Amino acid sequence: MTERIEVQRTIPAPASDIFALLRDPQGHVAIDASGMLQDADGDPVQAVGDSFVVHMDRESLNDFPQLGKYDVTVQIAEFEEDRLISWTILGQIRPQIGHVYGYRLEPDDGGTVVTSFYDWSNIDAKWRDAKIFPVISEGVLRATLGILDRTVRRGYPRA
Repeated sequence: MTERIEVQRTIPAPASDIFALLRDPQGHVAIDASGMLQDADGDPVQAVGDSFVVHMDRESLNDFPQLGKYDVTVQIAEFEEDRLISWTILGQIRPQIGHVYGYRLEPDDGGTVVTSFYDWSNIDAKWRDAKIFPVISEGVLRATLGILDRTVRRGYPRA
């Protein structure tokens, strides 16, 4: 079984416009297709190790609705301006899970090829044994890319 999902979409916008949204905590909330991301606190990230808080609502997935509303910390694992951003999720549960989300951006004729990825290949054994991964489906990643496209074309962020 695969332990990584990748989906791509060409977005008719410069990588710098797309990256501006992806480094902004509110940008993550704006494009989330899962419905879990409700709000965020923090400044746009600038480097590996930067972090921000996301206010979540697990009822949106209906897999563990008893979790209800909770906060997680997004910690940046890779950061290459206008090219790559990835992060892991730090929460209250122990051990930390260890899954990674991210985006690669590659200039292309007429825009930018955006690859969204979700990798759980290095999760802690406790969570692997629980057989709850992937939490997010390929369809959700694809839908998020569609929302990213629409949001960037509409001029995110609006002044």
